[in-house]
Amino acid sequence: APPPVPGAAAEPPRAQPPARDQDFYCVKWIRWKGERTPVVTQSENGPCPLLAIMNVLLLQWKASGVKLPPQKEVITAEELMAHLGNCILATQPRDTSEGLQLNFQQNISDTMTVLPKLSTGLDVNVRFTGVSDFEYTPECIVFDLLNIPLYHGWLVDPQSPEQVQAVGKLSYNQLVEKIITCKQASDSGLVSEGLVAEQFLESTASQLTFHGLCELTARAREGELGVFFRNNHFSTMIKHKGHLYLLVTDQGFLQEEGVVWESLHSVDGDSCFCDTEFCLSHTPGKDGATAGPSDHRLQQRQVDQDYMVALSLQQVQDPSSVLSDLELARQLQQEEYQQHHPHPHPAPSWPLPAQAGARPAGERRQRPKPDLDCTLL
Repeated sequence: APPPVPGAAAEPPRAQPPARDQDFYCVKWIRWKGERTPVVTQSENGPCPLLAIMNVLLLQWKASGVKLPPQKEVITAEELMAHLGNCILATQPRDTSEGLQLNFQQNISDTMTVLPKLSTGLDVNVRFTGVSDFEYTPECIVFDLLNIPLYHGWLVDPQSPEQVQAVGKLSYNQLVEKIITCKQASDSGLVSEGLVAEQFLESTASQLTFHGLCELTARAREGELGVFFRNNHFSTMIKHKGHLYLLVTDQGFLQEEGVVWESLHSVDGDSCFCDTEFCLSHTPGKDGATAGPSDHRLQQRQVDQDYMVALSLQQVQDPSSVLSDLELARQLQQEEYQQHHPHPHPAPSWPLPAQAGARPAGERRQRPKPDLDCTLL
């Protein structure tokens, strides 16, 4: 019998609303674009959708107008909701035509219904066809109204025709239902297609594929702030000089001024920390000592960065060798993947509801436990 899956026999577990002492979030102040800028940090089981959206608005303060008092060290969920509500109301269209106004009012009404969920979790259902492809749900209105892009990197590789055929344009929920149906079918062709689809989920249990990372790197615009969804977690993401970075909001790094961004350049979870200027950061080790430049992974990452700069210079000198963003991303990712994976590794297990929020194997550090409330339905 197939294992229990979200949206099948039973509803996945949902976390309860945060306890009273978890309604307060510490504010980390960083130097961002010449200004002292706040970032809201996250403790265990914090409301990651709310924080990811609010941190985008805080980093976009020039455009969003969202600012906090300069001495603010702690903020409540209610205060965050108030700031967010003001931003949404400020999106009212300038066109006063009756049709647009009615549509805006309806969107506002739908959004206000969704807002309370931001502190407990959003229902997000990815499609495997594109980094911006999600099944439409009312929760998506929040991102649309605020003009904040929502991305994921869980894509099927077009160079695998069998998987493309098996997965098609289905969402995660629909694909799970298809697998169950196909495995119970009497037609051998359907059974085979169901097994291919199941193998795709098993081999992409980290919810980030090589093709997805390449597409994400090519699709995101330079300097763009957005929200990245992976493993039931929402993170603030930016593209800087062709590289993707996730905002570090773990409360454990509250006092680490040099730890602001974490690189997103590898499918297997290997990453490095950077400061607010995206320069490589040497973070304190377990014994309190500072990890020096002899750290192998930091050295390897620096080599990778130097190599990327060399490639860019070569392209400037030789226009005929200029690659598209996607081609360059593919080339660099393939070379890095081969460096880290000289031999094939066994495929990870298919994420069940109880495992869906787990960090993929191979990551270098321990994060707080993921938000069970950020369910993938």
